[in-house]
This record gives sequence, structure tokens and C-alpha cells, in this order.
Amino acid sequence: MNTTSLPSSARRDNGPAGSRAFHLTTEDHDHGGGRATLIGFWIYLMSDALIFASLFAVFGVLSHHYAGGPGPKQLFDLSLVAANTMLLLASSITFGIAMMAMEEGRTRATVVWLALTGLLGASFLCVEMHEFSELIARGATPQSSAFLSIFFTLVGTHGVHVAAGLVWMVTLLVQIGQRGLVMENQRRVMCLSMFWHFLDIVWIGVFTFVYLYGVIR
Repeated sequence: MNTTSLPSSARRDNGPAGSRAFHLTTEDHDHGGGRATLIGFWIYLMSDALIFASLFAVFGVLSHHYAGGPGPKQLFDLSLVAANTMLLLASSITFGIAMMAMEEGRTRATVVWLALTGLLGASFLCVEMHEFSELIARGATPQSSAFLSIFFTLVGTHGVHVAAGLVWMVTLLVQIGQRGLVMENQRRVMCLSMFWHFLDIVWIGVFTFVYLYGVIR
């Protein structure tokens, strides 16, 4: 007699008149994949924080080494940098609204607010590249002094992170458009949210210690 093996999740019911019915039960197994992803991303953010902390420390050492050239008062346009800071902080607010829309299951609203966040982030990068081009056109290049070298390194590293965040955001928008707000996409949006807010915090430090303090001291 041929026997058919049943999965361990099968349940046998003995019905009336000796009849037997087999029912497959579905069980949800949480292997902690989502939690592991978030923990791993927190570890990445901490390593990134160490990188920026090191750059801030080097800037603190080299911030007075102008090599006879111009310093922050002669180089920086605080009004432009302040406006650029508002762009990035506004993108943090729009990302927060996108997160609330995602938690409510509103796919279209999530996409719209994420797209607006991306536009604000791209505008921030455009202003930053304009500032860099203006400085270089005036002869203030990374080779001019130790101060400018660490300035371009610190601000440029932050800009590269913002650019990476924008690429990640565009990828997420495509994935949400294809699959909606499935659990995997929600987890990715959450990780990107932590990354984006982290960049906002770093930029507040850059604006305060590099630009503002450099001009008023």
C-alpha cells in the first residue's frame, strides 16, 4: 500500500463513521529578520558617526591653519548656508510625514512625501555644489590650506552621504510602486528614515561649528 507523507503542520481529525480528514495548518514564523536588519543598521550608523566624529576632531585641530589665505569670514555666505540648512531640515519634516502616512497604510501619500523629501535633498545638494564651485573659482581649493582641505573633506563627505540617500530613496520609490507597502519595503523606509535624520543631525553640527562659529569667532 502506498503511503503519502504529510508535513508536520498537518492535523488529522477523526470525523463520524470513521472518516478521516486532514487539514493543513499555517503557522507564522518570525525568525527575527526584521529585528536583525534594524540592529545591523544601527551598528552601521554608529560606525558612520565615528567617521564624522573623527572628521570634526580633525577640523577642530586644523580650523586655524589658513596658510596665509582667507578664512571663514572671507569665504562663507551665511545667508546661503542658512537657507540650505532650512532645505535639509524641511526634508526631515517631510520624511516624518511620509513615515506617518506609511504607518497608516496610505501608499500614495507615502510616495508623494518621499518624493518631496527627495526634491528637497536634491536642492540641498545643488546649493552645496554651487558653493563649492564658487569657492574653487575664487581660488579656495582643498590644496590652498589645511583649513580648506578639511572643510572640503568634512562637508563633501556629508554631501556624498546625502547623494547616497537620494539614490536609495529613488530605489525605494520604484519598489513601493511595484510592490506597495509590504513589510520589506516598510523596513527599508524605516532604515532610510534613520539614515536621513542622522544626516540632518550631522549637518546641524557642520552648520554650527564650521560655518556659524567660524564666521562669528
